[in-house]
Amino acid sequence: MMTGYLLARAGVDVAVLEKHPDFNRDFRGDTIHPSTLDLMHELGLLDEFLKLPHQEMPQLQGIFNGHLVPMVDFSRLPTHCKFIAFMPQWDFLNFFSAKAKRFPSFALHMQHEVIDLIFEHERVAGVRVKTPEGERDFRADLVIGADGRHAITHTRAGFEIQELGVPIDVLWMHISKREGDPEQLFGFFRHGKLLVLINRENYYQAGFVIPKGGIEAIKQHGLPALHSEIVALAPFLKERIAELDDWSKIKLLTVQINRLRKWAREGLLCIGDSAHAMSPAGGVGINLALQDAVATANLLAAKLKAGPISIADLEQVQKRREWPTRAVQAMQVFIHRRVVTGRESKSGDSLPIFVRLLQWFPVLRSLPARFIGIGPRPEHIHSPASN
Repeated sequence: MMTGYLLARAGVDVAVLEKHPDFNRDFRGDTIHPSTLDLMHELGLLDEFLKLPHQEMPQLQGIFNGHLVPMVDFSRLPTHCKFIAFMPQWDFLNFFSAKAKRFPSFALHMQHEVIDLIFEHERVAGVRVKTPEGERDFRADLVIGADGRHAITHTRAGFEIQELGVPIDVLWMHISKREGDPEQLFGFFRHGKLLVLINRENYYQAGFVIPKGGIEAIKQHGLPALHSEIVALAPFLKERIAELDDWSKIKLLTVQINRLRKWAREGLLCIGDSAHAMSPAGGVGINLALQDAVATANLLAAKLKAGPISIADLEQVQKRREWPTRAVQAMQVFIHRRVVTGRESKSGDSLPIFVRLLQWFPVLRSLPARFIGIGPRPEHIHSPASN
């Protein structure tokens, strides 16, 4: 959606295809990072955007082996907004689709599911789409695959995926909120386990980390055992954990960290999760995807206005964005192998040294803030605006 908005803003004819009838998908990334809010400011949309319902978090704290630890402080960031905003992704997408529709060169097609690529002489020339009225072909000078980690685009293009491996999966669920609940926390960490609670006003979107492939073992132990593990991390949930009374209320996210060796071929460019699947750690996946979108428009908008572009032009996007992707993924792999493993450890109730350093030296909290809130090589709007 961001790529479509920026390209249409530059006067490029764009069609965004969405397979669902609306954007109301739950358990998606809800974090709007300071770098993204800077982009909103650069586009002149920030004040209006922040009128949407959201929560602003200038600091993030965590419960680490029973200790409350201030972990991340965004107040020192060199950004326009010094906080992370928590906002349901459907509100973000609806906001941008409404803005994009004001451009005459933008079209949004809902209930249009891409099912195949169209090839002409080894070049991707468009996509085949399933619609309520039947199959339809969309021809294009460029197809941008932003269709996620299970992408049809990179699958049909034959791109090679490099798996980095991650030892966790995540169970997502809803748990009701009550008066007196603690303020938004970064997470509840204990002996390698992690529970994340995202404030959604009337309820929490909860994520519980489990060992990779461990869902069947957890089901064999039964719901009461899962309830006990969650309550051990967040005791204030004890009186409401019984709300999770059926496995249908618990969704499995199979966590992946991978990236394509090549993001592009003639007529096709993959970005976001389609090019590099991220762990939910730090909520940085959506931020990285939006940075990809801005870089794509910066590098390609003017050229696309003139017609088809070369593979060399497309490769510039990967060249620009691959290093930030590698840096973030390396950090995520480290966190999952050393800190959040989903498996019980015998570490006692002491704090790891890096957590102690965050306690002792508050200035250090700006380091994870910069990595999470801005990320390596942040992008700025340089794509043209058509009159």
